[in-house]
Amino acid sequence: MLGDRTRAAITAARGAGIEVFIVTGRMFASARPYALEAGLEGPIVCYQGAFVAEASTGEELHHEPIPVELAHEAIEAIESQGYSPNVYLDDIMYVAEHSEYSRRYSSFQHVDVEEVGDLVAFLDRDPTKLVLVADPEELQPVEDRLREHFAGRLFIARSLPHFLEFAAYGVTKGSGLAVVTEHTRVSLAETVAFGDGENDVELLEAAAFGVAVGDAHPRLAAVADWACPGPEEQGVASVIEALLEAHDAD
Repeated sequence: MLGDRTRAAITAARGAGIEVFIVTGRMFASARPYALEAGLEGPIVCYQGAFVAEASTGEELHHEPIPVELAHEAIEAIESQGYSPNVYLDDIMYVAEHSEYSRRYSSFQHVDVEEVGDLVAFLDRDPTKLVLVADPEELQPVEDRLREHFAGRLFIARSLPHFLEFAAYGVTKGSGLAVVTEHTRVSLAETVAFGDGENDVELLEAAAFGVAVGDAHPRLAAVADWACPGPEEQGVASVIEALLEAHDAD
């Protein structure tokens, strides 16, 4: 949920003619309610940039999934490490077997999660993305091996310490932001982006001005132009308010 101050700042920005967009790793079905709550009816970048759609209508503007043969190879590689990934297809999350995590995710996010057994046998089309969920400490050596194996073939990044995400090569939040600028009157040279995770590196690189939020991933320090406090201190709201003041001064 958005804080009242952040929601008010977004409303004020839109009133001043400043466009605001959500760029997230979440499913469209998960992200859309937050966008509409904030009055944002334009494009939402979802699935790390692999899928972009209008919040108001659900119209698909862009979709760059993982080729199914490569997805099969990735699923088998993940399974060889002792894990089973989440597979995202048609804005539904599929799992081999339900777990406490999948049930909790479905309930909390109000999205569909379906159990299908053998994921490779089930998957006959290009999925939007894959996600491996594991203990952060156990995940690191697995991540290292999979990054090496799929170098130059898949985009792999942590969205949260326990989420390792797989997307088509070249798909990032930064590429998703570029898609948004193609469908709106906003140019990349006018954009300000906020992020706190490793998967936000490309987003901050693509934007004209990048802001690292709160206790951001160390990699963001190298690409961010500025830093602001986290959600508890309404850091994003304070930056938007400062931008509005500068906009009004002009």
